[in-house]
Amino acid sequence: MRHVIALDVGGTSMKGALVGPDGALLHEARRATGRHRGADAVVGDVLDFADELRAHGEARHGHAPLAAGLAVPGIVDADHGIAVYAANLGWRDVPLRDLLTERLDGVPVALGHDVRAGGLAEGRLGAGRGAERFLFVPLGTGIAGAIGIGGAIEAGAHGCAGEIGHVVVRPGGALCGCGQRGCLETLASAAAVSRAWATASGAPDADAADCAKAVASGDPRAVRVWREAVEALADGLVTALTLLDPGTLIIGGGLAEAGETLFSPLREAVRARITFQKPPGIVPAALGDTAGCLGAGLLAWDLLAATATKEVTA
Repeated sequence: MRHVIALDVGGTSMKGALVGPDGALLHEARRATGRHRGADAVVGDVLDFADELRAHGEARHGHAPLAAGLAVPGIVDADHGIAVYAANLGWRDVPLRDLLTERLDGVPVALGHDVRAGGLAEGRLGAGRGAERFLFVPLGTGIAGAIGIGGAIEAGAHGCAGEIGHVVVRPGGALCGCGQRGCLETLASAAAVSRAWATASGAPDADAADCAKAVASGDPRAVRVWREAVEALADGLVTALTLLDPGTLIIGGGLAEAGETLFSPLREAVRARITFQKPPGIVPAALGDTAGCLGAGLLAWDLLAATATKEVTA
């Protein structure tokens, strides 16, 4: 079976896969990111993980991967294959494409932004399929966005498009890893809700999923924490709606697993804030936490297709 390697590196975990030409997941694996060990250690683990996936593919399918796709957080220079900046991982100007190509003995590598890769997968295979314009916003360790336009994902002039998590919604608020204060990410990410609920509940190990359960049971402390996160998220999303006018908002990530505990108050909060803007459909992501990995695989297949086209026209 023809396949490519796909890697999605997050702030908490890394997901790896072998992906077939039709987007099928032929093999999946996971590893902890281990960011507490430092930026260089995470890079080493990414390369080792890719090596493991290559070995599995060769043993299972009888040949090496045709390409690899790597999706990472932060600011990415996809053209030059560089992870420019990732606040959650401590990366600055890491030449990941070259490092991975070398580790995989010359296999072509596509480097992309994790959320834009996830948006690519949601657009082609998931909740954005058939949508002309959408905004994909996963709520995980951090918050970012992928702007889908006409079947493609807009990266921006410098690879920074969609960084909605660093829109300031509470000026003078908590310090963000990016250096600003009051960023959306500090208030409405799954990590932010986990921190707030751990403090409010007095349970250090409590997380966002626990908070959602407590909201459903009517705990007033949880309701307050949840409401503050939803209101901040609605403020950030309305800013995005005003600028981008998407037809569909696709919400994913760990916080979206709360289902209508999140979506019902979020839809209401967004409707209450819009004036002239057209209300978009607000829907859950369809691919769950496999979106980024699938997107990385699609990037690898797209790279192969682009290379084949160049060879034909040369």
